[in-house]
Amino acid sequence: MARWIALLRGVNVNGITIRSADLRALFTERGYTDVRTVLASGNVVFGADAEPGRLKADVEQALRDRFGYDAWIVLVPHDDLAAIVDGFPFPSAPDRHDYVLFGSDDAALDDLLADLDLDPAVERVERGPGVVYWSCPKGSSTDTTFAKRAGAARFRRTTTTRNANTLRKLL
Repeated sequence: MARWIALLRGVNVNGITIRSADLRALFTERGYTDVRTVLASGNVVFGADAEPGRLKADVEQALRDRFGYDAWIVLVPHDDLAAIVDGFPFPSAPDRHDYVLFGSDDAALDDLLADLDLDPAVERVERGPGVVYWSCPKGSSTDTTFAKRAGAARFRRTTTTRNANTLRKLL
């Protein structure tokens, strides 16, 4: 049985509140195995024998039906996550946050980085397989050039961002 990570976007912000216990119950009721949630930001690790496209569609529809919001997820094979975390290209520092932006559409990730004029003294970004690595000063994760671009409406259905510390908890 394959292990997966469902990364939900926009959970427990902007009025969309889903308790971890309710999220875990939904996945279990759908027949997924060894379900565990990590933190309250929409991270679910689970087992399933299904084709990724079908799995993604099933989870999104179940979330819509149960919780009444326009749900979508980025689905990541659990086996790929360690390489993604290990591939973080920037040195960690106590005054910085390390993030990984996951995408379900490579074209959107490429578009996200197109013609981006960053100040490397403030933030750094680098494309990886299915992700964009991002490092920024603590306290600035919503107001940097990249943060503003990543928050644009055109990327909301195809991307979601996680702190590197959160990703380590999913391993």
